[in-house]
Amino acid sequence: MSDALSPLRALRFEATIPEGLSASLLDWLLLEDSMTKRFEQYCSRVSVRIVREGFFDSRADIPEADLLPEAKRYWLREIMLCGDDEPWLLGRTIVPESTLEGPELALQQLGTTPLGRYLFSASSLTRDFIEIGRNEELWGRRSRLRLAGKPLVLTELFLPASPLYVEEK
Repeated sequence: MSDALSPLRALRFEATIPEGLSASLLDWLLLEDSMTKRFEQYCSRVSVRIVREGFFDSRADIPEADLLPEAKRYWLREIMLCGDDEPWLLGRTIVPESTLEGPELALQQLGTTPLGRYLFSASSLTRDFIEIGRNEELWGRRSRLRLAGKPLVLTELFLPASPLYVEEK
C-alpha cells in the first residue's frame, strides 16, 4: 500500500449529511457532474499522477468491496489529480472484473486521462449515491457509479490546496 494514499484510506464516511456544512462545501461534496470539469474552472491544466494501478484478487485489500458485487478480481486505480501541477485530490477507483466488458474495458487503459473525462462522456452513466467523509480537517466523498448498469466505486479526498478549501476561507 502506498503511503501517498493513506489519508484517502483513512476517510470516515457519515451515514447522513453532516450538520453545519456551508452551501459552498456541500456544492463541492455533492457535485453530480465531473470533478475534473469543475477543477478545470480553477486552473489552466488538470493532470493525473498515477500512484498505483492493477488487479487485486483479495476482497481484504479492498475496503469498498462490500459496495460491489462479489468478483474474483478487482481493478484498482489510485491517482493524484492536480491543478497546474499542484495536487488537489486523491482518487481511488475500484472496478469489479465483471464491469470490464465491452466499452468499459477502456477503464483499464485510461493512463493519465482523468477518470471524469471518460465517465462523463458515457451516456449510460448513473450514480447510486454520494457519501460524505472526513479525515481530520480534510473532506472527501465516495460514490457508486454505474456504466451501462455495471458498478464501480470512486472515492475522492480533497487535499489542502484544493479550490474547495479556498472557497471556504
